[in-house]
Amino acid sequence: MDLLGPMQTFVRVVEAGSFTAVAAQMSTTQPTISRQIAALEEHLGARLLTRTTRALTLTDDGRAYYEHVLRVLEAVGEAESAVGRRRSKPSGLLRMATPVVFGRLHIVPRLPAFLTRHPEVSIELSMSDTFADLAEQGIDLAIRVGNITDPGLIAKRIGVVRRVTVASPAYIKSHGAPRTPHDLTGHECIFYTRLATGNCWEFEGPDGPLTVEIKGRFRADTSDAVREGVLAGLGIAVIPAFAFSDEIASGKVQVLLADHEPKRLPMSAVYASRRFVPLKVRAMIDYLAREFERDPRLAADPV
Repeated sequence: MDLLGPMQTFVRVVEAGSFTAVAAQMSTTQPTISRQIAALEEHLGARLLTRTTRALTLTDDGRAYYEHVLRVLEAVGEAESAVGRRRSKPSGLLRMATPVVFGRLHIVPRLPAFLTRHPEVSIELSMSDTFADLAEQGIDLAIRVGNITDPGLIAKRIGVVRRVTVASPAYIKSHGAPRTPHDLTGHECIFYTRLATGNCWEFEGPDGPLTVEIKGRFRADTSDAVREGVLAGLGIAVIPAFAFSDEIASGKVQVLLADHEPKRLPMSAVYASRRFVPLKVRAMIDYLAREFERDPRLAADPV
């Protein structure tokens, strides 16, 4: 039998953990995926997956086969890339995932130039502050802010996110402005519930790093909601500077504690752990890295 196609399907099923998810990624049906795996098992004379109503689990044979298949597919991909690299162009559908506000302000406006440069690439963009499961959702590339701890992902640093402490003039008029980070303990602070440090805000100041435990009655799981909460006068927030650049310039929002910068966060391009990376993914990573290097709001070392 032709093994390459079923091998690719098998890897997708293992990574997604679902026949249905893989069928959706490949625009086919669940029975078709199931038949491919069954035919592969029949060819090998071994059961690769244990199927239950709740999950798919690799057998011992399946685990060993999966490790070998990964190497085979990587070798095939690298061979194709090596032979065709000089004449190949990025092509195909690139599925990307980004945080909502960052995607709206810094990814979408940069897509026209990328698509003009690479006419054979199309883009499907998913924007959410929830980390996407790249394998399950068929995501080729994700842009993430913060430290990457998943050992199954490769992360390339493409920028840095500078944050500011902000509040609306209306809030400051009613509650006053904190003079030091410690004064935040007496203020209404807006929680971003996806922040890795929870209700602790970290600052870098003249005397070194400083951590403050804050409190407040409004919390949200999207940076958009935090942003709107600041504008509505609900409290003080620590938020990426790019989210408020226009409002800070116009005076709708005021920067507080200018001598104590909230800890900067790394920004990374993230993709599944494979040695072979499609040209369309490489092209987007390189493009965004160059773009962000020229943007003083995102560059690690702005000019």
